[in-house]
Amino acid sequence: MTRQPPIIDMRPDGSFVEPPRRPTVPVTAKLMLGGILVAAVAVSIAVAALAIWVVSLLLPVAILAAAVAWAAFKFRQWQSFRSYGGRNLDPRQPGRFGQ
Repeated sequence: MTRQPPIIDMRPDGSFVEPPRRPTVPVTAKLMLGGILVAAVAVSIAVAALAIWVVSLLLPVAILAAAVAWAAFKFRQWQSFRSYGGRNLDPRQPGRFGQ
């Protein structure tokens, strides 16, 4: 009980001599906010790295699948051409299909 009570300098009209002090944010709250920001940046970098890794794994598979699909299309086109004796069966050209 040796602590002195705070002194409030108030004028008779009810105004203060000094403006009241604004409450300051505790250091622990500042540290927590900094930690959250660092964690958010780390998570975003990790997600970006994971996305790049997945794309780098899937890109060769997609290219190979496109090459196989193109080869299968060309093979079927060649089979169709061979089975009809090289005749053009395109209905858009007159005199070629059903006429």
